[in-house]
Formats: sequence, C-alpha cells, structure tokens
Amino acid sequence: MFRELVRKNKQLSDQECIRLLVNETRGVLSVLGDDDYPYGMPMNHWYNEEDGNIYFHCGNIGHRLEALQKHNKVSFCVFDKGYKPEDHWAYKVKSVIVFGRIDIIDDMEQIIDITTKLSYKFIQDDEYIKGEIESSGHRTLLLKLNVEHMCGKLVTEA
Repeated sequence: MFRELVRKNKQLSDQECIRLLVNETRGVLSVLGDDDYPYGMPMNHWYNEEDGNIYFHCGNIGHRLEALQKHNKVSFCVFDKGYKPEDHWAYKVKSVIVFGRIDIIDDMEQIIDITTKLSYKFIQDDEYIKGEIESSGHRTLLLKLNVEHMCGKLVTEA
C-alpha cells in the first residue's frame, strides 16, 4: 500500500527514524484541508516509545481539527538540523516521514498526561507546566497519530 524508498542506500533504519522522532522537537503535520487542498502546519510532537504512536496537542476549534474530522489520514515529516562534512559545501540531513490515521482524544486525564510529557521536551519546570495545563487544558485536545508506515532517509542538500 505504501511506496518503498527508491534510493535504498539512503534509507535510515527504523531505530534511527525513532531516534529522530524522539529527539527532534517539531515537524510538519499535513492533512487534507478545505476543497481537498493539502494543509501542512508545524507541530510540536511527542513520540511514545511504548505504543509507537505520535501525539500532538491542539485547540478544540480550527481548520486542522475540521479537516481531521472529515478525513483522518495524515502524513508527518520531521528532519534534523543536519551536518556539513568537512570536505563538502552541502549539508547532510536526516528526515522521517510517517503516514497514519489520527484519533482525536478529549479525555482530560490523557490530555494532562501526554501534554506534560510533550512539555518536558521544552521545559522541566513542573509548576509552569501545571499552570499552563490548568489555564488552557479545558480548550485542549490530543491528536494521536497511529503510525501505519514510517520511512527515513539521509539526503544531501544539493
């Protein structure tokens, strides 16, 4: 059902793809938007190594949510900052693209748990995180990306 990577010598292992999903802080989530136009937006994410799914938080209204309620198939792309080999001008960049379906979660206990874990990617201040959840949690939903296919590669920006 999903296409295989053409340039297999560039393919990353599943472990390297997961490392990128765990360590990188944001990517681009793409949905099928208004009039079937693609709609991609930068999103912070948390990869759950226990269940293999990716979680996002979002508001309870808006274009993204309306699109997901109509069509839950998405893609999510994450890439690292890259590195430049000493002997070359172009950067080498690792990226991973995930395909799957989104479940919308409105259970407050799960929202608090996952949003807290996501927040720890950015800040380790428990009081700040608790305050943000208390002030905005009632307007927050979780998006759970059930991973159906994942593929990563190392490319040269040239």
